[in-house]
Amino acid sequence: MPFAAALSEHPLATHAVGEVVGQVLEELGEEPDLAVLFATAPHVGALEDIVGAVRAVLRPGRLLGASAVSVLGGAREVEETAAVSLWAARLGDRPAPPRPVRLTVTRESELDLEGRLLGLPDDVGDARSLLLLADPFSFPTTGVLDAVRVAHPDLQVVGGLASAARGPGGNRLVLDGTLHHDGAVGVLLDQEVAPRAVVSQGCRPIGEPFTVTRAERNVLYELGGRPALDRLMEILDGLPAEDRALAARGLFCGIVVDETKLEYERGDFLVRGVLGGDREAGAVAVGDVVEVGATVQFQVRDAVAADEDLRAVLEGATGDAALVFTCNGRGTPMFGVPDHDAEVISDALGTAAVSGMFCAGELGPVGGRSFLHTFTASVAVFRDRPGGRPTTAR
Repeated sequence: MPFAAALSEHPLATHAVGEVVGQVLEELGEEPDLAVLFATAPHVGALEDIVGAVRAVLRPGRLLGASAVSVLGGAREVEETAAVSLWAARLGDRPAPPRPVRLTVTRESELDLEGRLLGLPDDVGDARSLLLLADPFSFPTTGVLDAVRVAHPDLQVVGGLASAARGPGGNRLVLDGTLHHDGAVGVLLDQEVAPRAVVSQGCRPIGEPFTVTRAERNVLYELGGRPALDRLMEILDGLPAEDRALAARGLFCGIVVDETKLEYERGDFLVRGVLGGDREAGAVAVGDVVEVGATVQFQVRDAVAADEDLRAVLEGATGDAALVFTCNGRGTPMFGVPDHDAEVISDALGTAAVSGMFCAGELGPVGGRSFLHTFTASVAVFRDRPGGRPTTAR
């Protein structure tokens, strides 16, 4: 199997990196094409040494990484304590090697919608996937995703925002032997090895879908020809008590991405929060711009819905490894038990070659377009490809 993942909870960085590198070497051998490293806040001060050890001993062709509040490896999640997670892959001999990407855009005003200021090559060739790790305090992620969509419409973006720090300059991003504290880093993957991206937004629709008949930016004034707030209140009044309680704790709006569909199911909605209502105007504000003519459906989220949604989007999925970017609001705070996402994903794919981080925002495609999400699990599922080099495990 050309994939391996390892997790260490040792509080000493030297021991932790020794454990994860040793396990990957045993399972996969040295010189993988790509290695991805995640480390929690207690190891940030030693991250330069950790990176140096991984590069010196494992010798990956390309190394990508980030600091995070919590990490996962295999079927385990380690939340808010010292941990290092390492993932590695052999991608075969035929595809182009992973190409490094370093993005330093700090303001949306700097963006060139044709992509020339993004740090991406003008021609991405056969690349179909960009694994991207970004700093939430210095990188205009939504604007960059919009620009990438225009410049490279066939390029899916999967990844997450570093989450180890509570302020600017505290996160670390890794690209090969260099550590960065701002912007974003990533790798472009050839179409032959590009992962399948699976995004679980963890919500359950309530009521019926409506066409937006009047709106201004992120404010819905009319749904199906009636005041949006009236529509919403009718839905809430008709809910069972448990769903009304969920809505009181947090209400969401699902925006249909592909309007060519006649029926809508999981994965067709871009989920955004409901920010509030205006009784005088009969309006509802949501967390994204909504165009007139779009279809929306209100949603609720809880642990049960999040569990069902993750299992549903993974149903029938096949893969040999995965990189997981899950929200730092999930884990034990959402599910009440540890290891939820890691266990579900490992079990669904039947592999222990799973690694990832808890993010301050997750990146992944919905309806063929890549977005920034919250409270989601964005999963890059990799499959073995023939023609890979034999392992040299020792």
